[in-house]
Amino acid sequence: METIVKIITHTEEDKKIYEQAGKILRDGGLVAFPTETVYGLGADALDAKASAKIYAAKGRPSDNPLIVHIADVNALYDLASEVPEKALVLAEKFWPGPLTMILKKQDKVPDSITGGLGTVAIRMPSHPVAAELIRRSGVIRKARQHLREQLQQSLLHSKKSWNVIIT
Repeated sequence: METIVKIITHTEEDKKIYEQAGKILRDGGLVAFPTETVYGLGADALDAKASAKIYAAKGRPSDNPLIVHIADVNALYDLASEVPEKALVLAEKFWPGPLTMILKKQDKVPDSITGGLGTVAIRMPSHPVAAELIRRSGVIRKARQHLREQLQQSLLHSKKSWNVIIT
């Protein structure tokens, strides 16, 4: 598997990077990307084989649920079988941002994402790179781990750009 490092510079050239990363996600691959709190590994949230790649890459136990990241509140209805009014109030107040909600899952959400639980963890990140990647690729999931340390050697640091690693 080839690793590709791309720099998001908030220019017209970024469209190609998002298109490439989105295609990788739709094809079952993994993409590392920043959120407002950490760098994470993303994959198609509804693809059990893709989530298995995250568990394998991180050596994470498969009973440890992953977080599904969304770019639009309406995606809650695609992932959760019940969306309580309180969840919508919280979403309006704290999303986008680092709030993760645990809701009853739809049947189409693979058990591999939820660690076999009947609930799904959902979050809407506020980081512009994460939000754009999610919008361009569909619903993706970011595994909760502080990947910054692991990726630090591979990432170029700049206050004016963000790095996306495509594997």
